[in-house]
Amino acid sequence: MSLDQTQQNAATACRAQSPTGCQAHTRLYRAGELVAEGFEVCDISDHLAEPDTVVWLDLLKPSASDMGVVVEEFGLHPLAIEDALQEQQRPKIDRYPDHAFLTAYAVSCAPGDLLLHTGEIAAFITSRALVTVRKDDLLELQPLLDRWDSTPELTKSGVAFLAHGLVDHLVDGQSAAVSLLDDEAEELEDLLFDEQQTGGDLQRRSFALRKSLTQLRRAVLPMRDVLATMLRPDLGLADERMAPYLRDVDDHVQRSAADIDGLRDLLATILDTNLTLASNRLNETVFRLTAYAAILAVTTAFTGYFGQNVPFPGSEQTSGFVASTVLLVGSVVLLFTFFKRKGWL
Repeated sequence: MSLDQTQQNAATACRAQSPTGCQAHTRLYRAGELVAEGFEVCDISDHLAEPDTVVWLDLLKPSASDMGVVVEEFGLHPLAIEDALQEQQRPKIDRYPDHAFLTAYAVSCAPGDLLLHTGEIAAFITSRALVTVRKDDLLELQPLLDRWDSTPELTKSGVAFLAHGLVDHLVDGQSAAVSLLDDEAEELEDLLFDEQQTGGDLQRRSFALRKSLTQLRRAVLPMRDVLATMLRPDLGLADERMAPYLRDVDDHVQRSAADIDGLRDLLATILDTNLTLASNRLNETVFRLTAYAAILAVTTAFTGYFGQNVPFPGSEQTSGFVASTVLLVGSVVLLFTFFKRKGWL
C-alpha cells in the first residue's frame, strides 16, 4: 500500500471515528479571508501545513480524551490542558514556549434579576491558531462570530484578530453587567426613603446585589493584568494594527473595574444609611411612646387625686366635676401641643 493511500485511509478513519465527542466548531482563514468553517477537527493539521492559514477551534464541555486530540493537533502544554479541564480558574494569561493560555469569564445578568451567571472560558493562543474551550454554554458563539465578521479589515492580523474579538466580546458582556447592577443600586437608593418599602426587602436585595457584585469583581479585576500582558509586544498580539483595539478593550476593563469599586462603596453607603434610618425610626417611636405615656400619667394623677376618699373643693358638686374635667382636658391639650412642637408626636 502506498503512502498516499495510507494517508487517505487514515483521514477516512478520522472522520468516521469523530475524534472529539463534544460539540466542536471550526473556522479557517487564509491570507486574511474566511475560506472554510465546520470542517473536521482531524483536518486542522492539514490546514496548518498550508502557508498563511489561521485556524479557530471551539470545544464545548470537552472531556480529557477530547483534549487529548487537541494536544495531538497543536502540541499544547500539559499544565495548560489541566487548567482548561478544571473548574473555577482565576482569570489569567500564562505564557508557554510556543503558545499562551488564557482564562476568562463570560457573565450574564438579566434586567431586574440580581442573580449573576458566569461561564468560564479557556483559550489556547498559538502563532496560527486560537482554541477556545467553553466549560458551559453561557457564551453563545453567534454574537462572537458576528463580531469577527463585522471587522473583516482586521482579519489579516490572524490570531491577534481572533484573540481580540474574543476578549472584547467578554469585556463588553462584563461592562453590560456592571451597568445593570448600577441601575439596581440606583433603585435601592430610591427605596431608602420610601415609607411603604419594608426594611427586610431592602436588605435582601442589598445583600443579593452585594453577592453578584463580588462575583463580577472576581471576573473583571484580573482582566486588567490579562490585557496588560496581551499588550506586550513580545507576545505577538499587539501588532501595529491591533494595538489600538487592545488598548480600547483595556480602557473598558479599567472603567468597569472603577465602576465596580464605586458600586461597592455605594452599596456600603446604602447599607449604613438603611441602618441609620432604622435607628432614627426607632428613636422617633420611643419619643412618641414617651410622650403618650406622659399624657396618660398626668390624667392618671388627676383622676387618682379626685378619686380619693377625702373632701376637696367642689367634691360631690357640679362645680367640682367641671373643674376636674377642665383640668384633665387642659393638661392633655397642653402636653400634646408641647410635644408636637418638639417634634415628638
